Amino acid sequence: MSIELTNLKLQYQGIKKEIDAAVQRVLTGAEFILGEELEEFEKELADYCGAKYAVGVASGTDALVIALASLGIGKGDAIITTPFTFIATAEAIVRVGAEPIFVDVHPQTLNIDPLKIEGCLKKARQNIKAVFPVHLYGQMADMPRIMEIAQRYNLKVVEDAAQAMGAKAGAIGDARCLSFFPTKNLGAYGDGGAIITESSEVARRAKALRNHGSLNKYHYSVSGFNSRLDNLQAAILRVKLRHLDEWVKRRRANAAYYNQLLEDSDLILPTIDKTSVFNYYTVRVRPVKSPDTSVGEAAKPLFNKVENNQRDRLQKALREEGVATAIYYPLSLHLQEVYRDLGYKQGDFPVAEQAQEEVLSLPMYAELKKEEIERISKIIKQVTNHQKTTMVRKG
Repeated sequence: MSIELTNLKLQYQGIKKEIDAAVQRVLTGAEFILGEELEEFEKELADYCGAKYAVGVASGTDALVIALASLGIGKGDAIITTPFTFIATAEAIVRVGAEPIFVDVHPQTLNIDPLKIEGCLKKARQNIKAVFPVHLYGQMADMPRIMEIAQRYNLKVVEDAAQAMGAKAGAIGDARCLSFFPTKNLGAYGDGGAIITESSEVARRAKALRNHGSLNKYHYSVSGFNSRLDNLQAAILRVKLRHLDEWVKRRRANAAYYNQLLEDSDLILPTIDKTSVFNYYTVRVRPVKSPDTSVGEAAKPLFNKVENNQRDRLQKALREEGVATAIYYPLSLHLQEVYRDLGYKQGDFPVAEQAQEEVLSLPMYAELKKEEIERISKIIKQVTNHQKTTMVRKG
């Protein structure tokens, strides 16, 4: 029996009546763009996030772009961010005409390292206007420290919270950007996103920008975008928002059970704190230690072959047993061809580069059963224990 990385069919089955009624309500009302459903969802979303304003847009990427534009960030500006994230983070910076400045991630959380942010700022580049943290896998970046640094250097803070919906994280930056991609904790049945902010001016600008630069029909104040969260998705998200806290609670319980079962495995496991929401449950496959001098020369090639393929072997073993996995992300952004002109090279961000070789995301969703977690964990321990035994034998 296969186990998917996420299972949207099971989620739909659990809320089918509510979803079907919401869809029928929109179809019957025949109001599809910038209507009452969106307005109500924005109010409910802002309230859930503990913020004053929410602005629905067409995707999580558009949320990032429009948030930056709403803050007046553009050509000639630079923004500090992490290289270990989905490309949309840096893509949004480039799309408004700014330059991404990468700094390394923290070795424990894999979120942007505040010490690295401060080190970058001490180089005194005058055009750095913002910090762009990412809450990777549903684990919050160190926002208190980041906010303190930003205030000291007079920087804007835009949070990429695409993977962190449901985290009750207190005060937000100038804008927090959400994605409603279907596999997110709060997922639409298509693309969608939102900008969360405490600023009435940022919200006003974002609402204009998402609608071709217009707040009054056929009157345009700025050059904008066509990026509106439609009423059908808003109605679906209103239903799902009512279930989000329960889903997050079950995700956290699943993560805790994984951690319990894999405690004695040869993996680095994610930490669980009060803000963890586990959009992904991501482990790190420990690199096998280099052989000591007692290992004969003939054995070293075999040893190194295992060292280079440990994560591949584990992923292959899980796949052969019908368990889906994913690698988020196999190549850090500073090494991507599209950003070659930024001048970064291999070795610039060693923590991110090590992480890309180690991370492996396992199945995670609210409906995941305990026996499925047990099955996955058993496979992992069989593979990793076999590898350790093999290493000892070859030594």
